[in-house]
Amino acid sequence: MLIRAFALFLLALAFAPAHAQKAAILTVYTHPSFAAEWGPGPAVKEAFEQTCNCQINYVVLDSGGDILQRLRLEGKSTQADVVLGLDTATMETTRQTGLLANHETDLSALNLPINWQDPVFVPYDWGYFAFVYDTEQLPNPPKSLNALIAAPDDLKIIIQDPRTSTPGLGLLLWMRHVYGDQAAEKWQQLNGKILTTTKSWSDGYFSLFMNGEAPMILSYSTSPAYHMAVDKTDRYQAAQFEEGHYLQVEVAALVDSSDQKKLGREFLDFMLSASFQRHIPLKNVMYPATDLGDELPSVFDKLIQPEEALYFDPKTVTDNRRQWMNEWLDAMTR
Repeated sequence: MLIRAFALFLLALAFAPAHAQKAAILTVYTHPSFAAEWGPGPAVKEAFEQTCNCQINYVVLDSGGDILQRLRLEGKSTQADVVLGLDTATMETTRQTGLLANHETDLSALNLPINWQDPVFVPYDWGYFAFVYDTEQLPNPPKSLNALIAAPDDLKIIIQDPRTSTPGLGLLLWMRHVYGDQAAEKWQQLNGKILTTTKSWSDGYFSLFMNGEAPMILSYSTSPAYHMAVDKTDRYQAAQFEEGHYLQVEVAALVDSSDQKKLGREFLDFMLSASFQRHIPLKNVMYPATDLGDELPSVFDKLIQPEEALYFDPKTVTDNRRQWMNEWLDAMTR
């Protein structure tokens, strides 16, 4: 009797649907600020897993640049199904690896400052680079890049390295967009005000700026939203610059060698749903890629509104990045 029952169990198991036996795993390469406990990653994982018979596995790399390098090294043997955490400064170089597939996502719900029709990359948030300042240390901040560069050298700022940091690269592009071929000269003038250049945004923001080491730091125009909503303070604000602010759009893409393409495309579609987007404003502290209506936290109404979104086409960034980086390095070491 026991033998017969066991045989029937094995037979039932053999004919059970594959998804009832083992959930599919979607491997997502991303960066710490997304996957961290305080970031949107855990809530996104929970919400998406409720819509599918699957599990999300985050592989956390240091930055968007590290995601690109890991993808390059692994090539078609990569375990990644989706890469999430690239941006408009790195996406063209990533596209040129030939390792990504078209997303097939309906982009009509996007609400960005620029028109977006890219067939490979799906935006999930956006924001402007800005200098955030401590109103108690600096009640009257510079109102333009020109004013910052011309300020006395006793005004100290913290920036990030463009070779290792997304905001650092953003400032590089911001300076180049505003000053063109005069950017190197302007970097030299700004150099005397730079207290330190940190490897990452978090190294500078939490370890130095929040401890009062300098009154001003390169960050995002959305950073004060977190302080107002979570810390319940208006102390930290973003300075609005007359020249405009450089735009960053963060994106995700499907890996062409993935054996979970259908699931990967479902995830990219899910990124533009309210179930994903509602976690962006206060967990990634950026603008959502779609219009959340009344779900957008009210503190976002208090943020600066740049008059102009400064932006280079991603191909222009790829074509000129090495030259502009060398220009910055030369200016900083003189």
